[in-house]
Amino acid sequence: MQTITRVGGTLFHVAASQLNDATQWIRIAQLNHLSDPMLAGLVTLKLPAPDPNAGGGIASQ
Repeated sequence: MQTITRVGGTLFHVAASQLNDATQWIRIAQLNHLSDPMLAGLVTLKLPAPDPNAGGGIASQ
């Protein structure tokens, strides 16, 4: 599993740059137990493996 460190930004930007799909931000949020896509301060995030078939943007109920 890969980790990255960011200062601020959003999970949308992280998903776009790391997973090539901004709509997959929810996968990063779930893996890191986050509910807000806005990042504040210095944050270290675990990243899921890239999956071009993964749905994105809406958490499963």
